[in-house]
Amino acid sequence: MTECGSCELLARRDAGLAPLWDRMVRTAGWDVVHNNGTDLAGWLVLVLRRHITSVADLTDEETAEFGPLVRAASRAVQEVVGCPRTYVVQFSDHPRHRHVHVHVIPRHADLPDEAHGPGIFRRHLGVPPDRLVPETERDRIALLVRDRLLPAFPGAE
Repeated sequence: MTECGSCELLARRDAGLAPLWDRMVRTAGWDVVHNNGTDLAGWLVLVLRRHITSVADLTDEETAEFGPLVRAASRAVQEVVGCPRTYVVQFSDHPRHRHVHVHVIPRHADLPDEAHGPGIFRRHLGVPPDRLVPETERDRIALLVRDRLLPAFPGAE
């Protein structure tokens, strides 16, 4: 069985070893992080804090928290990076991340045609290291998103 990269990242967060961009907000059921493998600033990932591979297996509590969280994260991305809307995508098929996680992706008005819809993953999979969003920019965005999310989620950290 392949180990779960998402669970490894959760353990790093639990141990207090994650950088700012990888621990922007933690609710009871979800972690909000900035994608570290993209050239698109503001690409967030909502990671379920327990290991399951299907949204159908969410608890009532996780489900109740998810709706407001994905809406608030989408609004925060729109405000912080200035895009008119977002894409929200959940696959859980990557061999190292077969774990429920939801991408909240800025959808800019000037997005090239080849990056529309599922083509947006061209901005995530196989991006050369020199084109990735720098850690300082991920941290800057993390602080701005955090400021927008924390007031809406009492008890989040």
